[in-house]
Amino acid sequence: MKVALAKQMHDIDKSAVEEYGLPELSLMESAGHRVFLAMKNLLGNVARKSICILAGSGNNGGDALAAARYLANDGARVKIFLTGNRDHRTASLNVQMRILRGMGIELQQLDSDRAWERLQVMLRFSDAVIDGILGTGFSGQLRPAALRLIRLVNAAKKLTVAIDIPSGVEADTGAVGEAAMNADVTVALGLPKVGHYICPGASHVGKLIVDNIGLPADLLGDEIHQTLVDDELALTFLPARPRDAHKGTCGKILIVAGSRGMTGAASLAAMSALKVGAGLVTLATPESLNAIYEAKLTEVITAPLDEVKSGIIGGDKAAEKIFDLAQSADAILIGPGLGRARETQSLVKRIVTEIDKPLILDADAIYPFNGAADELKACKQIPILTPHLGELSALLNIPVEKLRPAIVPEVRRAAQEFRAVIVAKCETTVIGYPNGEIFISPLGNSAMASAGVGDVLAGAIAGLMKQTPFAPLTGVWLHGTAGNFAAEDFAEGLTANDVMNRLPAAMKKLRGIGYKNS
Repeated sequence: MKVALAKQMHDIDKSAVEEYGLPELSLMESAGHRVFLAMKNLLGNVARKSICILAGSGNNGGDALAAARYLANDGARVKIFLTGNRDHRTASLNVQMRILRGMGIELQQLDSDRAWERLQVMLRFSDAVIDGILGTGFSGQLRPAALRLIRLVNAAKKLTVAIDIPSGVEADTGAVGEAAMNADVTVALGLPKVGHYICPGASHVGKLIVDNIGLPADLLGDEIHQTLVDDELALTFLPARPRDAHKGTCGKILIVAGSRGMTGAASLAAMSALKVGAGLVTLATPESLNAIYEAKLTEVITAPLDEVKSGIIGGDKAAEKIFDLAQSADAILIGPGLGRARETQSLVKRIVTEIDKPLILDADAIYPFNGAADELKACKQIPILTPHLGELSALLNIPVEKLRPAIVPEVRRAAQEFRAVIVAKCETTVIGYPNGEIFISPLGNSAMASAGVGDVLAGAIAGLMKQTPFAPLTGVWLHGTAGNFAAEDFAEGLTANDVMNRLPAAMKKLRGIGYKNS
């Protein structure tokens, strides 16, 4: 499924009307009916329920009024409050108003103290609210009336269905100013929007329902370069494993990782590569730590590297050993728990610029390029970078508070400019490719905010490099799915090991074998 920007969705709606001859009112009717169904599902039954309808002056408000009619016809007691400039009401909104007045349903304009008092009383006794105030056209600051309205509804704590996007959330960024509607359900019209998945806006969305409202399918495809990593797409990622597969054909992965005090990161990455089906994993790590890994990792080959000091790799001898190991590797992961010593950073840069193999750079292997991301162009193959938001902020020299609302365009720009695949990890994973394509994965949960979970993702991507050309996307899907499985069992108490150990269950789900939690 594609994920739209606000202008893209506006252009799609316009093309549906002007090029396909689909009446705007027809789209509004479809939207209104879908919102009605969402409210009915939320309440179980709308008959004799009091529902407060809040409608702005645009077509988002018209959708709310269409929903109000369906609700009234099904026995709900609807109270409609209008906000926004009367002179800016759209033609389709005015049609919906005339229909409701013809049905004898009152529409109250919020233009007096008395009207606001009536709204407050209605909110106190209502069963639910429909938010049709602003929609996807909003950006910047809320006007005083809209801000007051949103705060009133949020304070009332009623079940709320938002139309398209909660009022106060920017559709392209997920940014929220002074306030945004707290929705229990959001009905996205046509396509989901970027702001549905990026916080803080994503925390206001509640359950997201997407309905194409009858838009021609041709309009919802090729010209949009953001795609949702959902189950349907994931099924195309991983080819069936051949019957004659052996460890040599399933991926020989070299992992350069670990330092004193950070042995766990390397272990998690190495085992995660095996858990997603890699045939053979070699862990190259500081010589003084090698005995730890030999005892801990029975299925992983270990390769001790020369140290510049205890637990820290660097220098020519370590480089020569890595170059030798790389010759037989299908892919190389560098970085988990590697440390940031000056000699280690120099070694990382040598590996990145001199080895002609697929590379995955994680954590401490990204650090040497902070403020110098241009040097990544020296890679002989397109590298895969797996930064969290703080690491990406340092790499691009953009403060986190400015990067978050611009995560999609910045990941796209960085991937194109530095010829890299960027797997940006935050509450939603945003994957950017050098051709400008962006993939957005909402999988995973807040319980995964735990040490080592990122090392599991890096290892999973590395382990998939020989198995599929879509290793970053497949790894993200498996990682998020495994994290959701782990959260079912452990909630906020999950650890990186819990996520890693559920990667095979995620693989089973992906292959359609089914999953039985044990």
